[in-house]
Amino acid sequence: MKISKHKLTNESAAHEPVKKNSGRFARGLPDTIVIHYTAGGSLASAVNTFKDPDVQASAHVVVDKDGSITQMIPFDHIAWHAGRSAFQDRTSLNRFSIGIEIVNAGRLEKSGSGWSSWFGRNYSEEEVIQAVHRNEDSPSYWERFTVEQIEAVFNLCKALKKRYDIVHILGHEEISPGRKSDPGPAFPLDKLRDNILYAQRKDEDELMDKTPGKGIVKASALNIRSGPSVNTRTIAEPLSRNTELKILDEQNGWYQVKVEISGWVSGDFVEKIS
Repeated sequence: MKISKHKLTNESAAHEPVKKNSGRFARGLPDTIVIHYTAGGSLASAVNTFKDPDVQASAHVVVDKDGSITQMIPFDHIAWHAGRSAFQDRTSLNRFSIGIEIVNAGRLEKSGSGWSSWFGRNYSEEEVIQAVHRNEDSPSYWERFTVEQIEAVFNLCKALKKRYDIVHILGHEEISPGRKSDPGPAFPLDKLRDNILYAQRKDEDELMDKTPGKGIVKASALNIRSGPSVNTRTIAEPLSRNTELKILDEQNGWYQVKVEISGWVSGDFVEKIS
């Protein structure tokens, strides 16, 4: 992914320019990336919203479900994506940050045997994750991001860090807590910044590795659930003692594991072996 004159090259992205910006960043900026979801169902709806002159919002780029990127604002100009926001000793994060919008509905509601978004689209179980938001205490439902989107955002952030002095990668939920919930727990935000900002050189396979280890069940029977909470439903017969597990993710003391199915188990009853 290449950046030339503060724009992704035509080979890296499509371009839909909008004029809704506050001019160029101050010297030494931008130094922050803010990750968002669009809370919508398509690239077209996001682009049309940002092009609408009556909508006082814009973003530097939008990442579609297939991983393709559309740039709307040059990276040396201030877009209107953060709104009321604060981080450390800064307020109004637009002045410091590049805004990345990812096409995703965000929070979903259970609807019969499926799930639905605020704009009425229905989602299957494969498209949904139940997880606890970093600013909340109880699990809720979220649309999954595609593998292509996650890979594109990782690669984009890598390119931006190489071109600009990026020192922070933040979620909208972290700079506007209580007001915003994006990108939410379905996006691997902590892994993104750990690998882009803090890790030493890693190849792409290691960057996208989602298998932190293996484990063995140490309880006589262990429920496997749809989400990381005792309040979520079981999705299979209990796992028996000494069953070997592939651990896919970890959240609040729970492991997402894979045996013949994927679900969540309490970490209190699993002994990690690698």
